[in-house]
Amino acid sequence: MGDQEFGISADMLKYVAGEIKSIVDLGVQTGIVVGGGNIFRGIAASSYGMERASADHMGMLATVINSLALQDAMEKSGLETRVQTAISMHEVAEPYILRRANRHLERGRVVIFGAGTGNPYFTTDTAAVLRAQETHAEILLKATKVDGLYDSDPVVNKNARIIKKTSYIKVIEKQLRVMDMTAISLAMDNKLPLAVFKLKEKGNIKGVVCGEDIGTHIS
Repeated sequence: MGDQEFGISADMLKYVAGEIKSIVDLGVQTGIVVGGGNIFRGIAASSYGMERASADHMGMLATVINSLALQDAMEKSGLETRVQTAISMHEVAEPYILRRANRHLERGRVVIFGAGTGNPYFTTDTAAVLRAQETHAEILLKATKVDGLYDSDPVVNKNARIIKKTSYIKVIEKQLRVMDMTAISLAMDNKLPLAVFKLKEKGNIKGVVCGEDIGTHIS
């Protein structure tokens, strides 16, 4: 949504597409999981009385809207992409099929995974870890609003310190809200390295992929 309060920002789409292109041009196989909070957030809706399963399904559909928007922006930047969704909707995207996703990645296409896991009560974070595991990703990058993981909320505490490297177990023990606990546990069980960094810092995605000391690394 960029600097808007909700919805989709054309400038932000163009920016994200450019950042992704910078690593695809290096020959990096890239899969993307997008959230839908800029349109609809299931947990928020369930908090004011909506049935959680219904709210989560609406949130999954919001991720598909974002996936299609990002696909359009990336193809305009010259990338070949495919959207695969965990909920079947053949008219707008491919169903998620692991072998097909891997073939796309091998052929240099960027695969956007929409609709989360296809199940309510699971977050986009968990979907990202799951897809990373299934496609044997070497690392999962969480591009977010903050420039890394802090020992306390930097918005509330001006003396909050950034943590450059930590372990999954410490994230769980200290309840550091970088991802939900299900996602962190799944990453820990499968030894999937995580990198958390600021999306709006130009060059960060390429920098992390190239091994620069950017954001927080969890392993």
